[in-house]
Formats: sequence, structure tokens, C-alpha cells
Amino acid sequence: MTGPDGNLVSAYVNDAERDAEASVRPKRLAEFIAQHRVRDQLDLLLQGAMRRGSPPDHILLSGPPGLGKTTLANIVAAELGAGIRVTSGPVIERSGDLAAILTSLAEGDVLFIDEIHRIAKPAEELLYSAMEDFRVDVVVGKGPGATAIPLDVEPFTLVGATTRSGLLTGPMRDRFGFVAHLDFYSPADLEVLLRRSAHILGVPITDDGAVEIAGRSRGTPRIANRLLRRVRDYAEVRADGVVTVETARAALTVYDVDALGLDRLDRAVLTALVDSFRGGPVGLSTLAVAVGEQPDTVEEVCEPFLVRAGLLARTPRGRVATEAAWRHLGRTPPNGTFGADAPVVPDLFSAAPDQP
Repeated sequence: MTGPDGNLVSAYVNDAERDAEASVRPKRLAEFIAQHRVRDQLDLLLQGAMRRGSPPDHILLSGPPGLGKTTLANIVAAELGAGIRVTSGPVIERSGDLAAILTSLAEGDVLFIDEIHRIAKPAEELLYSAMEDFRVDVVVGKGPGATAIPLDVEPFTLVGATTRSGLLTGPMRDRFGFVAHLDFYSPADLEVLLRRSAHILGVPITDDGAVEIAGRSRGTPRIANRLLRRVRDYAEVRADGVVTVETARAALTVYDVDALGLDRLDRAVLTALVDSFRGGPVGLSTLAVAVGEQPDTVEEVCEPFLVRAGLLARTPRGRVATEAAWRHLGRTPPNGTFGADAPVVPDLFSAAPDQP
């Protein structure tokens, strides 16, 4: 991609997007919008640790993507006045990788591990002693001549983030002194967040414009900020630069985001269920083939929001489009039972109703 003068601009655009994303992130706990219970609990934890002059307990943050887990990890370091080291579970494949990170930490530093449930088993076991005793045992050599060398680790605070807390092992979960779950944001909280982000980015926005974008953001701050930047582009190119309700609706129509926040793939899943399979039930693999996506994409990207919005239900026989899904697509729902109440018809692989 080149600009009018022939220079490459793709790198500049990517840097600008990253800078815009970073600029709207709160830097202090007082600036963090919503998650009031988690914010109050975290404030007590940090204030108590600073009064004692010791690092706070290890912190586990769980919840869906885009709700602010990484932001909170950076806020913890900022509130403590400490440095932060950022890594992720999939990157740590060997215990030696983790040992190198741990031994490089200064006293009081924050170690943030994103997607901590995906950390390799040997590294996880090494992390146990580091979290409890601030010590790691590095094995040198192989076979009978192998020697374990104990290395001291400076007292630190581990902040782990996970989108699937159920995949964490019991020993790992039990070593966190503070566990918090982040919930989806309400439309009112997203409106406050959008007005703050618009102010930082220098985007004129009306109250109605913020309400319109918030209602299509799926309760997720990351999506709200992304939609705000896209509506800003539309307002600057095709309107007068002000994000109004009319501008927001027109822009989000261009970007295939409907009134409920459904995108192209979400609507493709519902349309396939309703038009091709008469509302279901249909298996996940069959549904994925119908929309041209991988089953994992449908299950992990589309289904969580569709189920939460009451548009799709999972039954023992497969996925079912609810009555609300039919009406959202402008179809007349058939007479019958929807969702979890749909009757289960025994087949070759299921027990008869009167059998255990």
C-alpha cells in the first residue's frame, strides 16, 4: 500500500491503530470503567500490599476476550510503581523459558501471563515453587548425571489472564490469592467508555451516537472502541466529521454490523439454520460446512454471543435457532418448541427414555 507520494504507508497505519488502541486504555484504577466489584476488591488488595511494603498476592483474571484483563494487569503495575513483564501461555513451551523470565525479574515486578491455561505442563510445575517460595530448580544435564540447581527469584506478583478458567488445573488455581471474573459491560457503561475514548481520540460524538454504537458492541469494550474508530472514518469521509446516530447507523451498515451487533458470520450461521435446516437441530460440523468456516470458529467466535443474545440454543441433538432468531431475520417462526425445550428423539446411539 502506497500513499500519494509513493511511500509505503501500511506500517504507519498499523502503528497508528496500535497507538490509538493504547491511548484509550485507562492507566489507573480510578479511570477503569465498570467492573465495580472487581475494581474495589483490587484496590483493597493493592492498598494493603503497599502499606505493608510487600508485593500483593498473585492475581488471576478470568472472563471473555476484550473486557480489560490486559489493561488491569498494566494498571496493577502502574499502581504499585513497578515494572511489568508481559508474555503468554502458548509462548512458554519449556521450563527453561520460564526460568529465564523469572530470574530476570526485579523485586516487586509484575509478571503478566496471558492465556495462562495454555502454559506447558513442565513450565506450570516450575511456576508452582516460584509462586509459593520464590525459588526455581533448574535441571542441568541429562540422565543419572542430571543435577538440580536451586535459584532464588526476587519477590514478584504474577497476574494471570484466562478466557477459559475451567481449563486451569486445581494446583494452579489454588496458588492465586485473588481471583476475579470480569463480566460483560452494560450499554450504559459502554456509553461512558465511548465518550471517554472519543474525547481522547478527538472525535466529536453526540449522546445518541454513543448510544447507537454501545448497543451494537456486544457488551465488550474492545469491540466498542473498534466500532468507534470505524464510525469516525465514515464520519470524516462521508459526513461532517461528527458521530451522530444517523452517521453511526450508516457507517455500521457499511461494515455489516446490525442493530444487535451481529456481523456477517453471525447472520450467516443464523440464516443457514433457518433457511437450510428449518431452524435445526443441526450438528456443529454440518453447520460449519454450510457457512464455509471451521467448526472451532463457529463454536468459539459466533456461538457465545448468539447464545447469550437468545438467538441460538444448544440441545442434545444439535444447534437450534430460537424464535427470536427467526424474527430477527425477518422470518415467520414455525409453530413448535424452541431451544432447550426442543424434544429429543432417541436414535441408534442414545438410550431410550426409560433407560438409565
